[in-house]
Amino acid sequence: MNESPILLMAPLHGPTQEKLESRHTVHRLWEAPDAGALIASLADTCRVVVTTGGKGIDAATMARLPKLALVACFGVGVDAIDLGYCRKHGVAVTNTPDVLTDEVADLALALLLATVRRIPYGDRFVREGRWLKGGMPLTQSLRGRKVGIVGLGRIGAAIGRRCEPFGTTIGWHGPRAKPGVGWQYFDDVVELARWADVLIAACPGGPETHRLISRAALEALGPEGIFVNIARGSVVDQAALVELLGKGKLGSAGLDVFDDEPNVPQALIEMENVVLQPHMGSATHATRTEMGRLVLENVAAWSEGKPLVTPVA
Repeated sequence: MNESPILLMAPLHGPTQEKLESRHTVHRLWEAPDAGALIASLADTCRVVVTTGGKGIDAATMARLPKLALVACFGVGVDAIDLGYCRKHGVAVTNTPDVLTDEVADLALALLLATVRRIPYGDRFVREGRWLKGGMPLTQSLRGRKVGIVGLGRIGAAIGRRCEPFGTTIGWHGPRAKPGVGWQYFDDVVELARWADVLIAACPGGPETHRLISRAALEALGPEGIFVNIARGSVVDQAALVELLGKGKLGSAGLDVFDDEPNVPQALIEMENVVLQPHMGSATHATRTEMGRLVLENVAAWSEGKPLVTPVA
């Protein structure tokens, strides 16, 4: 066992955590009777923190670990990690890109299809015996729709590729146009939403994208529009989303992420035009195993003085 202590901020995928704990002395922060006392006890020895995309680590915590050299994140999103502090103090950050791209893109398409074709409603319609009394109302079609993607990174591009076989037209928004991308670029989210029939959030979280999908964008999407979010709850004005869905000023939504997870507004839970998931984008056995592999490889690389496998720029 490597006796260099590691502070683990939150529970990991079980097999990953078992392997990490078999190789290192690991301190589970969430189980500590006094978290502050645990951090203080590690101040002179802890050089590695392992965390999750949801938990992250803030500047105040890192400041109490002056020997810290690496934050290894189990997840692709690093918006919950204070990257500014890390850059200033020379703390390396790693994440787990690529291995979860396909799973998250698949879920985005599943949410879109479930929302357009009202799959959960149809399931309840059969289970509750309503089919015996007559047919279910007709649904909409995805074919021929204009799909706007907010954020054309690995996941956004994968979503676009999945949507094209349905005869859709793809447009997108990001901080800047990218050479070689054949899809139409919009430098304004509201204009993208006004053009689109479907708006899919696939951008990173964090201050730069906070409420990027504003009330104005949702209003521009309109009463027949469909909104899908597999990014972060913070990227959309959730209060406006709830209000517009409830008033019929936005057609429907498929949501995997929320502002205050796991708390979901009761109004969303009660809406028939909303499909909900409990932040399951990358949550398959295969993908979590691969994410764990990258975490372990990054920690091992740092421990052995080798180049990190997936450093965050």
